[in-house]
Amino acid sequence: MESPPYQLISYIAPSAPATRRPAEGRLAFLRPEIGFTPNWYRTHLRIDFGERWHADPAYRRETVLAMRAELRKRFPGSPIGGIDKDNSPLDLLTGVQGGCLVAAIFGVPILYAPDSWPTCAPRFLTDEELASIKPPDLDKNPAFQALMSQVEWIAESEGRVEGFINWQGILNNAQRLRGQQIFIDMVESPDLCRPLFGAIRDTILEGTRRLRDFQRRTGADYRFLTLSNCLVNLVSPRQYHERLLPYDREIAEATDCIGVHNCAWNANPYLSDYARLPRVGYVDMGMDSDLKRARELFPQARRAIMYTPMDVENKTLAEISRDLERIAADYGPCDLVCADIEAGTPDSKVLGILGACAEISARHGRTGPLRG
Repeated sequence: MESPPYQLISYIAPSAPATRRPAEGRLAFLRPEIGFTPNWYRTHLRIDFGERWHADPAYRRETVLAMRAELRKRFPGSPIGGIDKDNSPLDLLTGVQGGCLVAAIFGVPILYAPDSWPTCAPRFLTDEELASIKPPDLDKNPAFQALMSQVEWIAESEGRVEGFINWQGILNNAQRLRGQQIFIDMVESPDLCRPLFGAIRDTILEGTRRLRDFQRRTGADYRFLTLSNCLVNLVSPRQYHERLLPYDREIAEATDCIGVHNCAWNANPYLSDYARLPRVGYVDMGMDSDLKRARELFPQARRAIMYTPMDVENKTLAEISRDLERIAADYGPCDLVCADIEAGTPDSKVLGILGACAEISARHGRTGPLRG
């Protein structure tokens, strides 16, 4: 396994789904990354996260400032949502279209809600459409051109275009385009999958290249990608190895550093294949995974645990602290990702998690220095 030139860490911008960003400097041994759902912000600030939020960067800028102010008030001195940094330039890109941009580029209608992330309409490719699918022409694609228009506005407003689009991964996007039939296709008609998987791969790489080129001209130089394998547990290890790994490898080979996201699932069946990818700078998984083995397989990557919002809400702080001690012992140094925290979870629970992570990190010290 080729070592990465640097590590990636988990990053949750205000109201955005979790993504990744390059690590900087030395990191806490158990570094918390906390994120809240759009409904959490709407409950406290009455922000409308409908289509306007995703299409109008000026409106989004107003809400980002309001969300950062609310986070500072509730969690003073914490780095939640990047509030430990100043307001210039603002990240006005992360979170746009949630995880639906690739599907939108392929023509899937996006459904918006005032209190949630966008979702894809259930309009799925037929067998005939699947057999003839090709990557869309991004020069003429309404969804991609709308994104780039926003990027131009952000450059004029902020000077530098910070932030990231959540391009998802091969299977995540394939399910949005084909529906549940994609899992049957992978068993019964694998030849049908190849054009779709290839078109998704090419669209992710070309869209990323164009966005990166623009961002680089503004001074934001990003050279990594994340593979979001949220649905990987719905396919067998053999299916992943034979049908999906080749595309993940091609995406990884096209960038300087790759992150692998698994949600909070058990990643054990796929770890050996992930270790075959080049330059893995980040990998995450759930607590049911073999954390010691993952640490052995990915010694150069920043590892992360996706700690579920249900555990955050339902477990006592004593129970959470015991979990954190085990994570630190078996998996650290690593990130603790508490994403998608809902309205109704007490602030005291979040503050308690931050305190427990700080206490554990104080005993273990900081990691690094990082390469890069």
